[in-house]
Amino acid sequence: MPVRTASAKWNGSLQEGDGTMGLGSGAYEGPFSFRSRFQEGDGTNPEELIGAAHAGCFSMALSAVLGEGGHTPDSIETSAKVNFDTGEGGPKISRIDLTTRASVPGLDDAGFKEAAETAKANCPVSRALTGVEITLDAALA
Repeated sequence: MPVRTASAKWNGSLQEGDGTMGLGSGAYEGPFSFRSRFQEGDGTNPEELIGAAHAGCFSMALSAVLGEGGHTPDSIETSAKVNFDTGEGGPKISRIDLTTRASVPGLDDAGFKEAAETAKANCPVSRALTGVEITLDAALA
């Protein structure tokens, strides 16, 4: 299996500094800072990138589960809300809320929800984040 890479460079102090993060594929490179992570500043942050990775991974895993069950989806749209808390014990990702909507011909809601739960449990990003609560709101579009 391939090894994926990413990198980051930080300049200066935590609150006054800034940096860039990039994907090894070259598909993304962008700025991040204390403000973009802990406040509402311009740029991205590690949590936003984890959310994108989780939404993408889950959508692909759901497509695989549905396909294994004989139901090819027309479309799957997933969002991930990454809850970042700075409370007791220091900053941490406390919860990720996945919301997915899909068009899957010939599948009822119960079958879809079962497939979505299976995908949530088995997507590689979910498995990597076992120390984080992951919620799922899954429905057919």
